[in-house]
Amino acid sequence: MNRRLLSPDLLDMISPFTGGIAGSWVPHRGFSSDVLAFIDGSHGRFFIKGVRNRAGGRRDSIVRERLINEAVQPLSPRLLWHVESDQWIVLGFEQVDGEPSVFTAGSKDGPAIVDLMNRIASTPLPEVAQDWPETRWNRFAADAEEAKLFAGDSLVHGDINPSNLLLGEDGSWVVDWAWPTRGSAFIDPALLVLQLISAGQLPEDAEAWVSRCDAWTEADPWGIDAFAMANLRLYRKRAKRFPEQAWLRAMEASAQEWVDHRRGDRDG
Repeated sequence: MNRRLLSPDLLDMISPFTGGIAGSWVPHRGFSSDVLAFIDGSHGRFFIKGVRNRAGGRRDSIVRERLINEAVQPLSPRLLWHVESDQWIVLGFEQVDGEPSVFTAGSKDGPAIVDLMNRIASTPLPEVAQDWPETRWNRFAADAEEAKLFAGDSLVHGDINPSNLLLGEDGSWVVDWAWPTRGSAFIDPALLVLQLISAGQLPEDAEAWVSRCDAWTEADPWGIDAFAMANLRLYRKRAKRFPEQAWLRAMEASAQEWVDHRRGDRDG
């Protein structure tokens, strides 16, 4: 299916919530869902996210996003409705007026980004997330003891990137809570460091940005070292498996740059 087109069966599903649709358009980024669209309907303005109702990761992720939404208010746009059929699961969120944040050197978005990271860290772990332990990086740790450094009782967003941190004149939001987990509080700030490096910042400058994040300053440096190395192993393996994906090679290079920086700090 071309996800840029709303199929008749999907339109029939959402029309009781949207009303008549005056216009719709798709975001520039976002590829983990079968359907993403902004909707202007007679019942309001919505952002919809939908996946085919099939067993597997995409279904699991959209169910998590539905379940977590109430607990991450007002950090996330509000989920206004959801609907499910044999073919589709669709979430309807409020539209917010925000643009993706800028991670490059000299960006004026730094304070707002740090504020969002601190808001994630200060969000209490909801009951529903107690059974969602963070394990995505465990197999890339050196051993089981090192993987324990990634565990914890904090709410982890787990996909920090410019498109998921939206900044606007009237507010700021963290979107795409597709895989929230229970883990170490330093994971999200550490992911921000890697993303800042991939945007062209020097590792020392990226870590200086993130030093204003509470969860970073309170973290065990050895845990961050282990996480940096786990990300390098992760992207090295994926880049080797998918050599045609240039972005994976770029992320491997950024992860290597970060590991080299942290090793240099230790050696110094």
